[in-house]
Formats: sequence, C-alpha cells, structure tokens
Amino acid sequence: MSATSILVFIFVCGALMSGPVYGASELDVKAIEKGMELPGDWNAKDGVLRFSRPRTDLQVVVAGVPLPTSAGLTSWAAFTSLDNHKSASHQAAVMGDLVLTEGQVNFVMSAALDMDLEVTALHNHFFADSPKVMFMHISGMGDEQKLAAAVGFVFKALEASQPISFPQTDLQAVKGSLDAKKLDQIFGLPGAFKDGVYKWTVGRAVKMHGKPMEKAMGVSTWAALLGSDQLAVADGDFAVLESELQSVLKSLRRNKINVVAIHNHMTQESPRLIFLHYWGVGPAADLAKSLSDTWKTQTAK
Repeated sequence: MSATSILVFIFVCGALMSGPVYGASELDVKAIEKGMELPGDWNAKDGVLRFSRPRTDLQVVVAGVPLPTSAGLTSWAAFTSLDNHKSASHQAAVMGDLVLTEGQVNFVMSAALDMDLEVTALHNHFFADSPKVMFMHISGMGDEQKLAAAVGFVFKALEASQPISFPQTDLQAVKGSLDAKKLDQIFGLPGAFKDGVYKWTVGRAVKMHGKPMEKAMGVSTWAALLGSDQLAVADGDFAVLESELQSVLKSLRRNKINVVAIHNHMTQESPRLIFLHYWGVGPAADLAKSLSDTWKTQTAK
C-alpha cells in the first residue's frame, strides 16, 4: 500500500470513528432564498443563512427615547444545516424572532402554527414603549425548502397585518351576572365565584431542588371569567410541559383566544414547565368550553 493510500485510509477511519460530520456548506442557499422570496446573509464561517426585516414601519419610542431599528427592532430568521456531508436530504433547523405590535401577535402566531412552525416564546423587551411591541420566537426542523416556505409565509403575514392596537372590550364584572353552576359543569371541576369573577384552577406538580411545588405554590392552570353570560372576558394561564405547548397554542388560536405571553415562571424545576397567558372575549359558556377542551386535550396525553 502506498503512502498516499495509507493516509487516505487513516483519514476515512478517523472520520468514521468520530461520527457524522455536520457541515455548514450543506445548505442550499439559493433554494432557501427562493422559498423565503428574500435575499439572505450567508455566514460561511458558522454555516448560517440569516434573513432580516427591520421594522422601519414603526416609530417606537422607549421611555422618551426614539429607538432606531438597529437597536433591537428587527425581525429575523436564521437557517443552519442538520445534514452530514454525504446526505442528500437537506434537513435544516431555523430559529427566529419577530417584532410585532400587540395587534399583530395572534394573526402572525396563527400563520406560524398553521405552517407547522413552533412558537417558543412571546414576551416584551422594553418598558414604557410606544407603540407597545412584543417579540415572538419561532423555530422548526425539517426539509430546508419547506422550512423556508413556512418562514417566508410568516414574514408575509407580518407584512400583511396592520400594526393595529389590541381590540378593546367595554364591560365590567357584575356580581351574580355569570351562571357559576353552568361554568362548573363545563369545566368539570368546581370554581370559585366572588365579586362577579368566576375563577377555575387546577394544579400541576413539579419539583424544585427535590421539593414538590404544586397548586398552592402557584404551579397551576387557571381561568378567570367576568362580565355576563352573553358577553364575558377570560384571562388566565396554562402551565404546560414543553411537549404540550404547541398543541395548546393551536387549540387556543383555533378558538380565537389571544395568546399574550409565553415564558417560564421558575428555573431548575422538574419536569420543565412553560406558562402561557391568554385573553378571550365572547359568551361565557363558549369561552369556558374552549378553555376546558384545551385543558382536556392537554391532560389526555
């Protein structure tokens, strides 16, 4: 065997022993740009193709300071390859962060969920900002062209949605105006009714540093309804496992309930829980059924 053959043999054996080699160059940049219908910024060193859309249509003032888009007001999505050098499957991962007004959040969230992207966080980055802006994180894994088309669709949804204010509802809590017994029947568990507000709570169990933390410590899914049987509002919180998050989001959005925050309440808990807050408007029984169905879907898994 020649010296060259020996070197090739050593190289191949080393590569096999080290496992799959994941290569940045595996991304089909042109195909992803075509799916996105946007030019991207290719980072050859890190193997990342990034798309950015500054929110130049917004004039955001934070605590009296006009904020340039370069100071954190740019929507973006970044792709990287999941393939090894010999793969022809073109699998990729995408992560992104979308800058949205409160009135755009749920329209764009539904677009992302409908395209089988994951919505992983929804929160604010500022205090005292006008207009109020929220940041929604998305992610996905799969065929790179399908991912590109999905994210491109979401970017178009963002552009199509007007940066309107969050819809307002004029009603008050009126003592005795809700049929609490009917709401108990819908939820299947008794709630508490006080000062015109019906509240339903069910606990979840986690451990922190080995100690159980449950309902009394605030680890719970809950709903509060106020108004009348004909027109009510509901706000609350779903405590979900990471594996439950997407199905709960889809259920709420199917029922036209707005998601207003997705975040953690704790650290180092086991199992890990994500908390999502919501706001819904409609007949009290319809709201209760939507929330109950979402909860039952979650607990049925």
